[in-house]
Parts: sequence; structure tokens; C-alpha cells
Amino acid sequence: MEMSKSVPILEVDNLHVGYGKVEALHGATLRVDAGRIATVIGPNGAGKSTLLNALAGALPGTGSQHGSVRFLGQDMQRVAIEERVARGMCLVPEKRELFATMSVEDNLLLGSYRRYRANEKNYADQLPLVFDLFPRLLERRRQEAGTLSGGERQMLALGRALMAKPQLLMLDEPSLGLAPLIVKEIFQIIVRLKQTGVAILLVEQNARAALQVADQAYVLETGEIVLEGPAAQLATDPKVVETYLGLAKKRD
Repeated sequence: MEMSKSVPILEVDNLHVGYGKVEALHGATLRVDAGRIATVIGPNGAGKSTLLNALAGALPGTGSQHGSVRFLGQDMQRVAIEERVARGMCLVPEKRELFATMSVEDNLLLGSYRRYRANEKNYADQLPLVFDLFPRLLERRRQEAGTLSGGERQMLALGRALMAKPQLLMLDEPSLGLAPLIVKEIFQIIVRLKQTGVAILLVEQNARAALQVADQAYVLETGEIVLEGPAAQLATDPKVVETYLGLAKKRD
């Protein structure tokens, strides 16, 4: 079992992303192993969402990129977003992008729509797992998604992504706009997701929470990865403590 954890699910090497003449990401290199959580922390405007959009194939029309992105050993640079999802890459965007007037259950089933179209007989087989991870979604399965609280909407976004049966789950600021108690619950769920075997790339401003759950960590500042290493090691790095953890410690 330990051997499988060393298998790279995602390998990014010297990735540059630009919008017109402005380069937003400068030579990013990182890796996510099977059954592990890698986190990218950094301030607003550092390029974290740009990194995720590039990996998901979701850059806007003005965006361009070069460098190497390999998923399960295969080059993904010219692979369309739909095909990346089909191969097992799934992005949960910061804005969650739910269908507000549809029920919770229908939102979840939309997550398995690609599997349905591919004529998979068991396309909804992740539903029991999602309801086990998120009991509140089971309670509210008939409710319209637009009536959910912020924390419940985040749970629904995560659950919908799991319906696609991803091998890599990319999370963009999952704690954004949530109350502290809900943030704690969301990060506990992220740890449980890892225990299901899915690899996770977690992009997060809440450095303290991210470093507590991650195995590997990267610090992204102004488009460059300036620090990397085991998450527990970065959590004690003087620069990380001063820049990203100091204020959090003072509030405790």
C-alpha cells in the first residue's frame, strides 16, 4: 500500500501561464502523489487560481501556457477540459457554480452526467459515499440548492465532483467565505476524502488549516513557487510562520 502512495498522479514541470504580454505564473513545478494531499498556499493575486485553471484546461481565451503537465504519466497540454474530467481530473471552483433552482440530488447527479453519457450502468454509484460523507446533503436531498447555507453549498460542490469518480480532486479556496466552525468541518471532510483514495490538490489562503491536513506544501508568491517541502516542515518554517501563520496565532 505504501508503494502506491509514491506513484505520481500529477506532475507539473516549469509551467508558465500568461495573459497577453503579462505572465501570471513563472515556471511552477509541483507534484501530487496517489492518496496524498498537496497544498498550494499564498496571498491573494499570487496566481493560485491561475495555476488550477491551467491544470484543469479552463484558462480563458486570452490565456496561454507552456511547460509540462502530466496526469498519470500522460501529457495533458493539448487535452480539452471535458477529456481531462473523463480521465479523472476534477476541479471544484471557488465560486462553486451550482444550479440554484435544482434539487441537491439533481445537482449531484449532474456530476455523474459524463459517466451517464458514456453508458456506465453504475453511473450514480458514488451517491451513497457522498451521502455518507455529507449527511446534511442526504437530509436536504429534495431542497433547492439555492436554499442551502454557504457551508452546505461547499459540501454540495465537493459531493458533485466526487460523483465523477475522480482520481485527482483540485479544490480552489474551499474555505472561502465560511464561518470558522464550518471551515473546520470542511477540512475534516477533506481528510476523509483522502482516506477514500483520491489525490487532492488544495489551493487555499487559510494556510494554517491547509498545512494541518496536507502531506506536501508549496508557497506561491507573485507567480513563483518560493518554498516547498513536507507540510509539517513548512508549518514551522520561520518565513511561513511570520507571513502566513503569525496573525492566526495572535487571534487564538
